[in-house]
Amino acid sequence: MALGENANIKRLIFDLPERKLEVILEKNPDAVEETLAGLNLGSQLLQVEDFHENHNHTASDLQARGPLIAVLSINAVFFVVEMIAGLLSQSMGLIADSLDMLADSFVYGLSLLVIGKAMTLKRRIARLSGYTQLALASAGVIEVVRRFIGNEAAPDFVVMATVASLALSANVLSLFILARTRDKGVHLQASWIFTSNDVIANLGVLVAALLVYVSGSKLPDLIVGILIFGFVGYGALRILRLAKS
Repeated sequence: MALGENANIKRLIFDLPERKLEVILEKNPDAVEETLAGLNLGSQLLQVEDFHENHNHTASDLQARGPLIAVLSINAVFFVVEMIAGLLSQSMGLIADSLDMLADSFVYGLSLLVIGKAMTLKRRIARLSGYTQLALASAGVIEVVRRFIGNEAAPDFVVMATVASLALSANVLSLFILARTRDKGVHLQASWIFTSNDVIANLGVLVAALLVYVSGSKLPDLIVGILIFGFVGYGALRILRLAKS
């Protein structure tokens, strides 16, 4: 984002494992070096050379779209499935997990917009997704508090366990899809991280379902629900901070 306002820059190619950034620009590489130095990341100019356009990066970008579209579709479908199941079973864990899926759908959608779009548009979309996630997480926390105070019965642990298992399988499938391409771009690596966190959330709902079955109490479900809502809210705040950087 720091480099996004530089009109001379045509493409940024990130290599996170090697901590390298390739900047393709028309002129004035000194301005890039000064901007990166201001971020205090310990940046160091390695080399400057003439660039001759080829199709390698474009082909890589097109290959990345397929996996992102696949995991976006999986997350969107399971957002709907978990939300409906959570409402029917009265499980805040499933409802929170469904919003986590929705949050990831925003992330994958933003990743698809990385290539060839203006930075101003990226920031607007990022702010919109951040505020939406923050509002949903806040509403979820309020509902958890209301249910904690109220006299609602324990959720249906069978539905919780079944749907959480399906969501876990879906996220494992997403990891398999991303594993083949996760080293090709920063956006794919970020998607891998988010999906890995989803697996942890799914396991949390499964543990909550087991504890609800053993104890007959609604508390395990509410605890897991508020933890996932907190995680979604924290992610929303991080997106908003990045959008303002």
